[in-house]
Amino acid sequence: MRGAARRSANINVMFKAVEKAAYGLKRDFGEVENLQVSMKGPADFVSAADHRAEKRLREELERSRPGYGFLMEEGGEIKGSDPEHRWIIDPLDGTTNFLHGIPHFAISVALQKGDEIIAGIIYDVAKDEFFWAEKGVGAYLDNRRLRVSGRRRLNECVLACGVPHIGHGDHAAFEKQLHSVMDRCAGVRRMGAASLDLAYVAAGRFDGYWESHLNAWDIAAGLLMITEAGGYVRDAKGGTNMLGTGSVVAANDYIQPVLAKTLKKVVTE
Repeated sequence: MRGAARRSANINVMFKAVEKAAYGLKRDFGEVENLQVSMKGPADFVSAADHRAEKRLREELERSRPGYGFLMEEGGEIKGSDPEHRWIIDPLDGTTNFLHGIPHFAISVALQKGDEIIAGIIYDVAKDEFFWAEKGVGAYLDNRRLRVSGRRRLNECVLACGVPHIGHGDHAAFEKQLHSVMDRCAGVRRMGAASLDLAYVAAGRFDGYWESHLNAWDIAAGLLMITEAGGYVRDAKGGTNMLGTGSVVAANDYIQPVLAKTLKKVVTE
């Protein structure tokens, strides 16, 4: 990974932790293709890789900020002696992609102070893209400042979404939403890693994104990234508690209300 502009002490701490965890994931990803042809398959191996990455992240962050708490995908919530600060960690977002040898997955780390996310990193391991943001400082891809897309017409937009899979989400409601959005936009993409979907909105690669039934570790860093890139984020009901509701509708301030209205209309019909 390369240096970044105007990194604070917190971002540097996060950067070093992510870099160490990424080294292991890169090595583990190299083994997945070999395991695809085995009788047992790679599922157990990938689960172990996930846990190893989380362990490395926790060890590094704890060493630098020993009083901070944690909210982790695998390890759950761990209270710290500092009641104000906690790390929110997804050590391997895009596990299914990783499992199938698809090079689109990320490490996501956010720092929460009180009720606010104040710093976040999303590292695309396979593509070596380091997205980061800090409250009041902006959002960056390596050294380059990020801005959300400036498009103002939904029919010109490419949007990202999450598709519910077996045993998860409301499939019927999603199908209605998808059909409604597809009729009004230039294209819809489903990439399989929520953190990167949010980072791509911040970078202007996607014009918007929506998904429900998400966890805090999926979205914490990305929410800050979008707002620091000049974007607009709300949950499906128009509220601001995305970490609590697990739903996100994100875009620039022109497209987000239109997208939100489109999604809400088909659900209430």
